[in-house]
Amino acid sequence: MANHPVIHFEIGCHDGEKTRDFFAQLFGWEISGRDAGMVIGTGSAKDLSGHIVELAPEWGNYVTIYVEVEDLEAYLKKANELGGKTLVPPVTLPGQGSFAWLAAPEGNIIGIWQPE
Repeated sequence: MANHPVIHFEIGCHDGEKTRDFFAQLFGWEISGRDAGMVIGTGSAKDLSGHIVELAPEWGNYVTIYVEVEDLEAYLKKANELGGKTLVPPVTLPGQGSFAWLAAPEGNIIGIWQPE
């Protein structure tokens, strides 16, 4: 079995403060930071990191997961061969790694992550 764990989740919205307050009150999550850098602590012993990000209206509201891979380009190529498509090509976060977004054939969007 392949070892490609889900390592992160992201909640995209237009009103970060409203979204942060909703989830903090609903689940008791500790959400720190502001704007595109709100980080979520869910309180689980096996805490899966997450964040809330405010994006341009064309992205809409969404929730997505990130799967860790060894080679972003190889997985984007494979996704395209399987009928998916690249939505966001690799973006490097200095000192951390790189991510990309892809869409599955029916439109589900996920992120893939390659640690540095």
